[in-house]
Amino acid sequence: MTARAGVPVDVGRDDARRAAAEELADPVYAEAEPSLPARVVDWIGDRLADVFGLLGGLPPGGGAGLLVLAVVLVVLVVVIRLRAGRIARPARLRPGRVFDGTVRTAAAHRQAAEAAQARGDADEAVREWFRAIVRSLEERGVLDERSGRTATEAATEAGRQLPAEAAGLRAAAALFDDVHYGGRHADLAACTRLAALEEAVRGARPRPVPR
Repeated sequence: MTARAGVPVDVGRDDARRAAAEELADPVYAEAEPSLPARVVDWIGDRLADVFGLLGGLPPGGGAGLLVLAVVLVVLVVVIRLRAGRIARPARLRPGRVFDGTVRTAAAHRQAAEAAQARGDADEAVREWFRAIVRSLEERGVLDERSGRTATEAATEAGRQLPAEAAGLRAAAALFDDVHYGGRHADLAACTRLAALEEAVRGARPRPVPR
């Protein structure tokens, strides 16, 4: 067979698989389960091989063959998308509230953090240390008592009045979100840093906020 406009008509099974692989080079496929692209490549390679086998019976250089090839390629791309479905991208972190609705004092959160850290539960210790920080700031009037405040909001607001601790508060808020809402795990070193931050914040004197 001959080719017109640079489009090969006589394409073998290997070429079909390469064409499918190029389609699947779209970054969205890379975020899917590892086995999905392989299955789609195999399936599309088989379908292309079947179609090109049928096209082999058309007259050499026939415009009809090229037209059929173009239509088939478009249809196959659509089929790939439909068979694979809308490939979900990784869920983005959606930070929520610092407190879970149970009202406890800063001292109670501090005790819970120390107990969790002592038994090696770093994730729970991180959550409770950060809650102890925020509750302490509320009790001292550095932060107003507001339900629904996120970790980032608490760190940002407190950082304005405690500039020396602002960076530590932001890092602590990010760690809290990663552990509590992002499903990540902390280590005891992180607990130690939050315990030190809690002590520093508890003794820091707030700077008046300009009106």
